[in-house]
Amino acid sequence: MAYEPKTRKTEASVEAFLDSIENETRRRDGYTTLEMFERLTGEKAKMWGPAIIGFGDQKYKYPDGREMDWMITGFSPRKQNMTLYVVCGSPKQPALLEKLGKHKTSVSCLYINKLADVDLKVLEKVIYDAHKYSKKKGGGC
Repeated sequence: MAYEPKTRKTEASVEAFLDSIENETRRRDGYTTLEMFERLTGEKAKMWGPAIIGFGDQKYKYPDGREMDWMITGFSPRKQNMTLYVVCGSPKQPALLEKLGKHKTSVSCLYINKLADVDLKVLEKVIYDAHKYSKKKGGGC
């Protein structure tokens, strides 16, 4: 039974999306984050819906049996913050997040106001670990 989410992978240009961001800091952070994700995941960036940049894709299966195509990891340079889809239950994440710097988390999201607020080396470890762990467990963050 396939579930069709509202957010799907598209052929839209990642660069055009990033170029459309009015806030200069958010746009620059978006390009820096794009480079980090591509380098650390080995995946080519794709747009997912109008505002999420995703890396890799696989079938995600809900506990009730529904399935959908979903990114393995990703991010969105939203107006209020940079949202990274990297909180995935990896046993390494709590220790990494303690060292990261100023941030907030929710179920699957890491929220950063700007990259200058965090330790970029630690953020790279978070991204790498999240992608590797999510790919192995068979579901996106």
